[in-house]
Amino acid sequence: MPPMVPPSPSPFPSSSASPFPSPSARAAVVTTLRGAGCVFAEDEAELILGAARTPDELTAMVERRVRGLPLELVVGWAEFHGLRIAVEPGVFVPRRRTEFLVDQALARAPHARVVVDLCCGSGAVGAALAAALGPVELHAADIEPAAVRCARRNIAAHGGHVHAGDLFEALPGRLRGRVDILAANVPYVPSGEVPLLPAEARDHEPLTALDGGADGLGVLRRVAGGAASWLAPGGCLLIETGERQAPDAVEAFRRGGLTPRLAVDEELFAHVVIGTKE
Repeated sequence: MPPMVPPSPSPFPSSSASPFPSPSARAAVVTTLRGAGCVFAEDEAELILGAARTPDELTAMVERRVRGLPLELVVGWAEFHGLRIAVEPGVFVPRRRTEFLVDQALARAPHARVVVDLCCGSGAVGAALAAALGPVELHAADIEPAAVRCARRNIAAHGGHVHAGDLFEALPGRLRGRVDILAANVPYVPSGEVPLLPAEARDHEPLTALDGGADGLGVLRRVAGGAASWLAPGGCLLIETGERQAPDAVEAFRRGGLTPRLAVDEELFAHVVIGTKE
């Protein structure tokens, strides 16, 4: 048996005479992240330092970030709509622009009692809606096993249920005709543009959460086409999409029997189609 090689010492040490992390460790982390091209090195360093419990753990986390792992996966959580959402490798990281979808849902259905988060990823949208609405019957679904596992962690506090499967096939039949808010953060990147995405997304997030088919609207059309039978009277479907795709997305909602409108937040560059069942 070969001799055991001791691990390399952390380049971010903390002496026993001072609390961890030391000022020198903080400076070293910022310098390392800046050298790796992290534009917001100081902010990222604070998050990593806050998550690391030991010098060795700090070293490992900084190394993962330098290799290109998204910051949220390095620290294990993402901030979303005022919540700390747990994330893990193989799960889509919730985007801040998707908070606009949550706000639109709350404005449209402030008294919703049955909420579904379809293509849920980490379950961030469902958790945010439940946190704002109070007691609700919350269901979430995703086709990716890692996402299902992660979403269960995030919506457990809200008494939610997470189902594994492809879109509506994953949902219990008893929800038909009862859903007040159906939020679906579907993939909408055209297949040919996936290679153009930042490396953090294309290398570390599941393809099923990014690739929306030839024109980016493949999954959206499936959801819009089947939503009406699941919505309660007056219930609404909300889906985020791209600016170029918005007109075709609105038309897909109309063909699905919903009354559509487009909501836009220029600052977040967010485009959300809202369809209501009359």
